[in-house]
Amino acid sequence: MLGGCGTGRTWLLQRLRERLGRQSVQYIDIERCATTPERFLHAVTSASPFRWHAAEPAPASAREAFDALLAFFDTARAPGGEPCTFLLDEVLELRTFESFPGLRRVLRELVDALAESPNHFVLTTRYVARAHRLLRDATARFEVMHQPPLTALDVADVLAPAFGNYERMATDDRDDLGRTVAALTDGRAVYVKAIGDAMRQDDGVPDPISALTALVGNDGVLSRWCRFCYELRLHRARGYGALKAILDILAEEEALTLTEISQRLRRTPGSTKDYLSWLEDVDLVVSRQKRYSFTDPLLRLWVRLYCRPTPPTDDDVAREVQRYALARVPSREVTPALAFAGVEASPEERKSWGIIEID
Repeated sequence: MLGGCGTGRTWLLQRLRERLGRQSVQYIDIERCATTPERFLHAVTSASPFRWHAAEPAPASAREAFDALLAFFDTARAPGGEPCTFLLDEVLELRTFESFPGLRRVLRELVDALAESPNHFVLTTRYVARAHRLLRDATARFEVMHQPPLTALDVADVLAPAFGNYERMATDDRDDLGRTVAALTDGRAVYVKAIGDAMRQDDGVPDPISALTALVGNDGVLSRWCRFCYELRLHRARGYGALKAILDILAEEEALTLTEISQRLRRTPGSTKDYLSWLEDVDLVVSRQKRYSFTDPLLRLWVRLYCRPTPPTDDDVAREVQRYALARVPSREVTPALAFAGVEASPEERKSWGIIEID
């Protein structure tokens, strides 16, 4: 199951564990417990609900520990001797084991072992491009599924319990609210939930743009989340400083060609191409018709606000969120929300709303 930051992969695995039953399913958060192969083996097997006869003595090396882990995934059984199910969250984090002696093809060995096992496995990762490369030559037993963005109807369902007067809203108003939040969040579950929680605290008219403005402000929930995703992906890639520079360039203007980016970066097209490939490798940018853009539009908004010498003021945040909303939300839906947001708009923007001003 492939999907970017905040798309709901972990939530999906946890729902699956509850549906299948905890006695026949083991959820493993690999990102949190992948330290050394020896300690990871102990953490996974000691917390497992499955029967397994560990080899004695304990593994004497990283290689032996990883072999024992593959044997556990293959031979563990649910009560009654039935095949069991493993839910491996952020499975590509096992790549960290490749720095240990004797472990240079950890992910390839894992894929081959899981393909031969009678047990069942659900794997997730936020690194879409890397997963596609890993599974390019894998057996047909692996089925690749992309976590789809939430639709406007999905968003409306998520928002329903967020505030008490939702059911009393007119159907058209609920639909408009769902479409607006879906457009602002790009359908990412974590963003939708954050906006819903923020609107729940307001007893007035539901105003997703005001909620988003607060959430991406200094110390806002989504500001902290975007910082986490930004730093995490950059630290998983090569060329940290140059990659940040390209993201700054794309935050100012997208979509740009390789030549346009290299000219702004003042680097050769060859080196710029390498930098862009490293950004694509961690899914920070995407190329469409040879033009590069941010994969996550809200992260682009965050870069515009925070990747500069001084933190943004409240006015800076309000102005950038207004600009972001006008670019993503149809004018019929964004106009009333901007009115509630209390954001000053330019005369040109007011004309585009079709509003007649009377002095």
